[in-house]
Amino acid sequence: MEINKLHERAVQCAKPGDKNYAMSDGAGLYLWVTAAGGKLWRWGYNFQGKEKLMSYGKYPDIGLAKARELHAAARSLLAEGTDPMAERKAKKNENNVENKNSFQTIAKAWLAHWREGKSKRHADTVERRMESDILPALGARPIDKIEAPEVVAMIKGTLRSGKVFLPNPNR
Repeated sequence: MEINKLHERAVQCAKPGDKNYAMSDGAGLYLWVTAAGGKLWRWGYNFQGKEKLMSYGKYPDIGLAKARELHAAARSLLAEGTDPMAERKAKKNENNVENKNSFQTIAKAWLAHWREGKSKRHADTVERRMESDILPALGARPIDKIEAPEVVAMIKGTLRSGKVFLPNPNR
């Protein structure tokens, strides 16, 4: 089976025609060129007797080398008996769960609950400070992965910026 039949120049110069067409790179990987001028990397494969079609993304966002890399990884999954599209979907769901457990998501939910009974001015101030000082440092992190040194570093950074007023402990 011949693979790596395409060259970057051929991919760049692929022009739309009257109909959609495919330019094969081998081993099922091909560039799908639409009549409207779109170029999409695709891979046709069989898993458990079913024909499947996996997309890798648009050209030039995904170049020839990257498409081949993604294709090789997917082919090795298939060789191990794993459906590459099911694996990709599982990873995407895993990322969504991490986003639901991110500090930012939980902090926003807390803020919405905490706001009740507080003055609008006070609640807005707390939200503004959280968005400017805390979320840039910890927002994207899964809450169960945040460690004490990260919190300390975030607090020290806020103190150095002079934004925080600490009461005088000697009073």
